[in-house]
Amino acid sequence: MAGIKRRVPMHSPRCFLSRADIFSKPGLLPWCGRKPPGWSQLFLGSACKGNFTHVIAKKCQRGQKSQKKPSHLGPLDGSWQERLADVVTPLWRLSYEEQLKVKFEAQKKILQRLESYLQMLNGVNVTTAAPKSKGLCCLLHPIIPSPVIDGYRNKSTFSVNRGPDGNPKTVGYYLGTWRDGNIVCVRSNQLKNMPEKHNQVAQYYEVFLRQSPLEPCLLFHEGGYWRELTVRTNSQGHTMAIITFHPQKLMQEELCVQKETVKEFFTKGPGAVCDLTSLYFQESTMTRCSHQQSPYQLLFGEPHIFEDLLGLKIRISPDAFFQINTSGAEMLYQTVGELSGVNSNTILLDICCGTGVIGLSLAQYTSQVLGIELVEQAVEDARWTAAFNGITNCEFHTGRAEKILPQLLKSKEDGQLIVAVVNPARAGLHHRVIQAIRNCRAIRTLVFVSCKPQGETTRNVIELCCPPNSAKKLLGEPFVLRQAVPVDLFPHTPHCELVLLFTR
Repeated sequence: MAGIKRRVPMHSPRCFLSRADIFSKPGLLPWCGRKPPGWSQLFLGSACKGNFTHVIAKKCQRGQKSQKKPSHLGPLDGSWQERLADVVTPLWRLSYEEQLKVKFEAQKKILQRLESYLQMLNGVNVTTAAPKSKGLCCLLHPIIPSPVIDGYRNKSTFSVNRGPDGNPKTVGYYLGTWRDGNIVCVRSNQLKNMPEKHNQVAQYYEVFLRQSPLEPCLLFHEGGYWRELTVRTNSQGHTMAIITFHPQKLMQEELCVQKETVKEFFTKGPGAVCDLTSLYFQESTMTRCSHQQSPYQLLFGEPHIFEDLLGLKIRISPDAFFQINTSGAEMLYQTVGELSGVNSNTILLDICCGTGVIGLSLAQYTSQVLGIELVEQAVEDARWTAAFNGITNCEFHTGRAEKILPQLLKSKEDGQLIVAVVNPARAGLHHRVIQAIRNCRAIRTLVFVSCKPQGETTRNVIELCCPPNSAKKLLGEPFVLRQAVPVDLFPHTPHCELVLLFTR
């Protein structure tokens, strides 16, 4: 589909490590360039998919042949929704206790594989006097369960496409792949992680689409207008809806008509039962648009929703990142705080800080908080939250971490110790961020929060722990991985946050 960038997977371990520039000569890998068993499952982002997700989902999908551009696939019955549940929430058939066991073993295998890489790096000391778990280079703590198991999502994004009955104005989640041309959009009513409120708003958006004379935008080059729906909720029951719309060649007057029509539907029409707190409208000609690229237009209601977290009142904008499991996020942030060991003599550096919750929650224990975040709206939220809660020792900077961090660290070269916390997206940290952290002698403690430790995070960890490498400008003393704490924010799915503590 136009606008979608597809990543090329790294098919060999040599390719993986060569991109990290750790090994540059043949023969340094023990398997001499051959793919070891389990590599693709563990290091190419498929640790869970390759082990248990695929096994569970396969039971429902075995024997089904893909169809090119299906026009009619039968009525929407429970079997379609079960198939969707097996793909989106593949652990939903297991008890939660069983889910935790599966996830813990997955995290353990990731750490075991990571240790094998660290041991390959000549000069990396993985044997320390610190406590360790058997067979691991660090202490692996028991997994911390989510306080809420069902309906925990506070944000959901619904697609629009052809449903099992062929109707192109179906709102839900995708089954199939674009590559195989067998995409089917299935309603999400049976997903156990989905709140009823999110399903309700999606259902009424579908009602609206089916009475609208405008067609949905399924593929950019084929035209159409109505696109995805995002729903955000908080623990107080407030609901924000964001509708994405492709303007094509509509005049401004025609766009105003459509905005007024959807506003009328959700305020005075059938959609009023959703009781939205706010409704946003975004005109977007790309797969994803930030607020800076195409502003979110508030059609009615409050511009923000708010959440109470760790004793703070947090402001959340439509474009801001916020952990999708609010009660689970509290457990995650408390874990980060305990591992960080911040005190009144340290500066807390919060990289990829989002709405600033980690730094703000620890501000009272540290001398200063420095936050860096790409999304401008999220930084505005962090500053508002700091002011509202009377926090005065925080600075938040907008922009790419790889550009801001080096200069920011230079301005803090006064000998004061820095504790760094990083919470990047699945793509991990930019190499220049790793460089800046490695080369800053004041950073002795690093807490790394990863939602995908078997992916790009692995390269980050290798670069943090490898011997000094002048070619990669990794000149500082290497870090040592000390502790790992899995925190489950995503019940019914194979995903898990892994909090890693490094010191040097």
